[in-house]
Amino acid sequence: MASIPYFEIHAFADPDLAFSGNPAGVCLMEAFPDDQVLRGIAASNNLSETAFLVPADAASWHLRWFTPTVEVDLCGHATLAAGAVVLEYDLGTPGTARFDTRSGRLEVKRDGAALAMDLPLIGYKPASRDDAIQSALGIEADPRDVLSVNRIHGAGYQMWVMDNESAVRNARPDHGKLRQLDTNIILTAPGETGDFVSRFFAPASGVDEDPVTGSAHCTLAPYWARRLGKTRMSARQIGPRPGALEVETKGGDTDGGRVTLFGHAPRYLEGRIWA
Repeated sequence: MASIPYFEIHAFADPDLAFSGNPAGVCLMEAFPDDQVLRGIAASNNLSETAFLVPADAASWHLRWFTPTVEVDLCGHATLAAGAVVLEYDLGTPGTARFDTRSGRLEVKRDGAALAMDLPLIGYKPASRDDAIQSALGIEADPRDVLSVNRIHGAGYQMWVMDNESAVRNARPDHGKLRQLDTNIILTAPGETGDFVSRFFAPASGVDEDPVTGSAHCTLAPYWARRLGKTRMSARQIGPRPGALEVETKGGDTDGGRVTLFGHAPRYLEGRIWA
């Protein structure tokens, strides 16, 4: 049985709001054990994602992400959380945390009191409204746009764009119905106090509603950049556990571009896991 250093980080926390942001587990390991062990730790943590880090060299880490049920190809908030740990404890190149992942090389850097994270842009294409999805989301108004997202995790993804923030905030999802549809849903609208808001439902990845989803903003950012005519925007995720971040698009709004996410990632707890 190994003793594993463990941290819980609240990624994309709102500095003005206690108990906000998306909790992510971070495990520092000497080598990756069997996937069954990683899935077991993630399931026991019962957070939307746990990040597992193994040294690659003196300046970088191998990084993998697990929900309580599956390994995923990209997780933004758990990458920010991993970067917060590496930077706080000086476990890599000063000022920069570098990770080798299924989605390529990712970096987290200090940005004043916050952190900045570079991720691949994830594109989208038009799709059709589905009555079953609309019913499961618990929204009455029809969406302005329905988009199919070019990705990820092996699950289908859609983005539903509503006319106003209240339509997103007041959605009353039936998680039982959503689990039967085998698709993940980004729900978004223009923001009342920022550029845009969102919620993210990920039943196909074993998560009913994710509090603040970094990877979803890899699609949200190019959509809103094109619609608002801006490259840097403020964003809030407004589910039961809210959070805040800024996003910036680089290299256009199609696949091959990049998205930088800016946010806070305070440490909530530190300890050890015996597994």
